[in-house]
Amino acid sequence: MEQARPSVVDIQSLGFAYGEAMILHDLTMAVGPHEVFAIVGPNAAGKTTLLRCVERVLSPRTGTIRIDGRDLKSLSARDVSRRVASVPQSHTPAFPYTVQDIVLMGRNPHLSAASQPGPHDVAVAQEAMDELGIRAIGARPYTQLSGGQLQMVLLARALAQETQVLLLDEPTAHLDFRNQHLVLSRIRDLAVRRGLTVIMTVHDPNDAMQYADRVGLVSDGVLVALGTPQEVLTADNLGQLYGMPIEVLTDGTRHVIVAGIGS
Repeated sequence: MEQARPSVVDIQSLGFAYGEAMILHDLTMAVGPHEVFAIVGPNAAGKTTLLRCVERVLSPRTGTIRIDGRDLKSLSARDVSRRVASVPQSHTPAFPYTVQDIVLMGRNPHLSAASQPGPHDVAVAQEAMDELGIRAIGARPYTQLSGGQLQMVLLARALAQETQVLLLDEPTAHLDFRNQHLVLSRIRDLAVRRGLTVIMTVHDPNDAMQYADRVGLVSDGVLVALGTPQEVLTADNLGQLYGMPIEVLTDGTRHVIVAGIGS
């Protein structure tokens, strides 16, 4: 049973459509401070669309989104970008900016149109790079990094934005096993230490099981289950979500989700 809690992101009765095609249907959820919230669902379930609505890249047809009590519609674009930062699945810059230049771009919401980053902005960017262990590659061209390094740079850019809410769209996409867990463990740590509210979509429900505080299962744009990973990521729920036999194995402390024998 979900209990009332202070919320930073409050989504009520959200609906979104591309033309006549409804993508999100009457979706309601709230996410609190220091919380990692994972959205799990199959391809084309509406996960990325939901993030884009919270970022206000997309405008919902119905419902409301509040950030720290403020209706997203009432905020200017600058105010939104000072409250919400996002990390996309991938990013390919047009020019070979240095790593520090990319991270400094996170300071743009705090600058006027004609101003350049100052010493404070550089210090914030360098602090973000220090937190993610990439200060040593600050002078390297962004285009010459590995997949794991790229993701850390994008995360550092989001941290330099100094927002309360961090959105991540499948942050482990295209990463190897080691870098998947390195990135997710850093996200988990940052949520706790910086008091961030993190909403991320994940491809593998095992990532949600290990790193999320709460999970929302989304199917065809509908939130079908909401709660802790152990409550939500059950064999029955996941079997219905993905249309295949699922098993959840446990040694009493850890849980691992695998395809069932009948698959």
